[in-house]
Amino acid sequence: MSERQAARTIAGADGCKAGWIAVWRHPGEAPETGVFATFADLMAFLPPNTMIAVDMPIGLPEFSGHGGRGPEALVRPLLGERQSSVFSIPSRAALYADTAEFTTLDAWYEAHRRASEVAGATSNPRRAISIQAFGIFPKIRELDGLLRTRPELKGRIIESHPEVAFWALNGRRAMALPKKIKGRVNPAGMAERKALLADRGLLRSFLDRAPPPGAAEDDFLDAAAVMLVAERFSRGEAMCFPDPPGADAHGLPVAIWA
Repeated sequence: MSERQAARTIAGADGCKAGWIAVWRHPGEAPETGVFATFADLMAFLPPNTMIAVDMPIGLPEFSGHGGRGPEALVRPLLGERQSSVFSIPSRAALYADTAEFTTLDAWYEAHRRASEVAGATSNPRRAISIQAFGIFPKIRELDGLLRTRPELKGRIIESHPEVAFWALNGRRAMALPKKIKGRVNPAGMAERKALLADRGLLRSFLDRAPPPGAAEDDFLDAAAVMLVAERFSRGEAMCFPDPPGADAHGLPVAIWA
């Protein structure tokens, strides 16, 4: 039996305010959740053969074309009104344009301006960076650095996206309701997603618990959804966009799994 097919721990991870929230399930056991300050801390905590799906880009472009990387352009049409949740990933140069820690809001906005200038110079059509996307740049760089320095992890950390995961769980239909409205959690959208996850085997008592400190309710559900992508991947049943995956200049895979 191959490593992919063997019984193994599965996990889903998402960035959160305190670092990274993960939902994992050891073979034959109930799911658990926790928050970790760094992705390396998460990797050190879980068993060494854990299959992890993460809601964070893996594989960065040198130049960004229309719609971002290939995976974003492929999955957006599947999501209907939810497609705005899929960000276009700018160039590696833009992501690394300013890596300082910011002590003031003015410095943060200035760094965003510099990164947008680099993004515009390395994209066609020319495109700046949204404030929302800029906010996750440190998490993207953290994961990118880990995978480039530890290439043995490439085979067991895959990129997913919560709304694409929910699309697959929902019979390849986009979710009807948004998770958030104007930046605030939408209770109806969360209930829709909880019901779907419960229908796919996660206990409602687990889904209804409060998220760990440092993570939000939507982060928790997103991590649970992409954990089920890791489970399908471990069984050889996950869908890949594109299929086969591409690769960036450092050999990291460029694909969204569902």
